[in-house]
Amino acid sequence: MTTLFEHGILRSLTVKNRIVMAPMCMYSSDDEGMVKDFHLIHYGARAIGGVGLILLESTAVEKRGRISANDLGIWTDDHIGPLKKLVDLIHKFGGKVGVQLGHAGRKCGVDSEEAICPSKIAFSEKYQIPTEMSKEDIKETVKAFSQAARRANMAGFDTIEIHGAHGYLINQFLSPLTNHREDEYGGSIENRSNFLKEVIRGIRLNWPKEKPVILRISAEEYEKGGNKCEDLGKIINLVKKYGIDLINVSSGGAVMTKINTYPGYQLKFAEKIKDYTGLPVIAGGLVTTAEMAEKALQNERADYIYLGRELLRNPNWPFYAAKALGYEIKIAEQYERAYQ
Repeated sequence: MTTLFEHGILRSLTVKNRIVMAPMCMYSSDDEGMVKDFHLIHYGARAIGGVGLILLESTAVEKRGRISANDLGIWTDDHIGPLKKLVDLIHKFGGKVGVQLGHAGRKCGVDSEEAICPSKIAFSEKYQIPTEMSKEDIKETVKAFSQAARRANMAGFDTIEIHGAHGYLINQFLSPLTNHREDEYGGSIENRSNFLKEVIRGIRLNWPKEKPVILRISAEEYEKGGNKCEDLGKIINLVKKYGIDLINVSSGGAVMTKINTYPGYQLKFAEKIKDYTGLPVIAGGLVTTAEMAEKALQNERADYIYLGRELLRNPNWPFYAAKALGYEIKIAEQYERAYQ
């Protein structure tokens, strides 16, 4: 048996293989953040295609937390029903599904909304100058994450991923490049971790203990003075006891900077985070071939492999991966003739 097609177990969740669909913004909702037909077809196709774990795009925990005016939302109970319809569809076709709970912070691109941030620093001249968050703002935002977890459970999601990467709000607190606060939420690594710690605890209040929680991080900020793998390892070790089961390792996004990308360029970060924290990791970064994915798993550089653009190009990638590795998987009977 190939490692890529081994079952994965996280608390009570069993995933049929180690293939994860990375969260990718589709900007295909409306101003109310509702699931559309596009989302049903888009995610449903990847479930039919054999992906083990599908992670939804960043889903805003409050309206001012959107990246764009077309982001999915989970900030009201009205979102529960449409999200449940999507979850049920993915389950029907054999996939497991998680929701990525996100907040854009200073990277909110919705003109009608007030952007918030730990410090009053704009992302670029194209973005508004954010409002520095008060203690009350922090409390309200933690509550928004907590209530989003309650809604996610009611919608039937198998797991939650906390979006702590790519320069969005949690990452803004974690990074010394964007967090210049002088209170208990800024300064030392311990202080910069406090917002994330409170978010995790808030989510766990409304999320069943038998269900896993994933944390997505930017392990490298590619800028002098920014966080590196060692820093993220320390941060994760400070907060993991509050209920983190798996780390989804990405990089970049905190500030505008050039990133040298190449196939598998983030695998080295995942390997380091796994070593620093002792937690299983999802790794990726322009992984396109079954051989590359299998090698990373067999070398214990990762426990799961995420694919992004490759799954946009080919929703049936798992079928081809199994064939390339000489492994037989169950293919949707409607498509069997295409793989004989």
